[in-house]
Amino acid sequence: MADRHSLENSEVELPPDPLPLSVPTVDAHCHLDIFTEGGPGGAGVRAVLDRAKAVGIDRIVQVGCDVESSRYSVECANAFPGEVVAAIALHPNDAPRLPDLEGALSEIEEMAKNPRVRAIGETGLDHFRTPPEKRDLQEYSFRRHIALAKKLGKTLMIHDREAHDDVLRVLEAEGAPERVVFHCFSGDAVMAQVCAARGYVLSFAGTLTFKNAPQLREALALIPADQFLVETDAPFLTPVPYRGRPNAPYLIPHTVRLMAEIRGVSEEEIARVTSATAERLFGPF
Repeated sequence: MADRHSLENSEVELPPDPLPLSVPTVDAHCHLDIFTEGGPGGAGVRAVLDRAKAVGIDRIVQVGCDVESSRYSVECANAFPGEVVAAIALHPNDAPRLPDLEGALSEIEEMAKNPRVRAIGETGLDHFRTPPEKRDLQEYSFRRHIALAKKLGKTLMIHDREAHDDVLRVLEAEGAPERVVFHCFSGDAVMAQVCAARGYVLSFAGTLTFKNAPQLREALALIPADQFLVETDAPFLTPVPYRGRPNAPYLIPHTVRLMAEIRGVSEEEIARVTSATAERLFGPF
């Protein structure tokens, strides 16, 4: 994860607000704890939510990546009912480095019982940042999160970076939960077809708009309409034309409009289907 910083105090100029969507939808993956100040129920979060709502993003899934940020996520979801729900987990890059992995997993399990927690994630596998000698622990943590999602009936939210085959292998070996979402989907059309056949949902971030990501656009074009979401992963992965600046939920309309172009439908239809899929995965906000 990147260092914490405040969008409000950033020296990088924030992108302007896009034209509002006429139909609201959901930011299916966001890290408010990294780029807001004032705590999980504070004015910083309120300002982000209000700016997003003004352009048609009226609900957010706040995602934890360790015990501390997971606790923040639960508190944020409690502070903003109707607007925020929580996903909590140990990030696959962090899990192998923890001095007490079992203790951290126990804390995540206890927090996951909170009804404001709607997903277990982001968990998964990352072969980009985690070296081979630590991947056994990473996979062990992933398997534990899968078991927890099934035990509590929560959606499983997957981080998959350069580990497509192994993620699919572990899901098949463990038996996937009823609801699975691939956060910031990074596979190609072939993987998208495999995921769609297994009932998994693919969530697309600002990377969809990058010139070097034609495989993502091919993937989005072929999957069923009820098997994709839109997200920011804010403050990361800002969509074109503002790549390189801080990201935030209010910028999702850029991604929605490209999704509509790729699918050959209206932006209103994209907003409707992603909103409905988000509620199916995460429940009422």
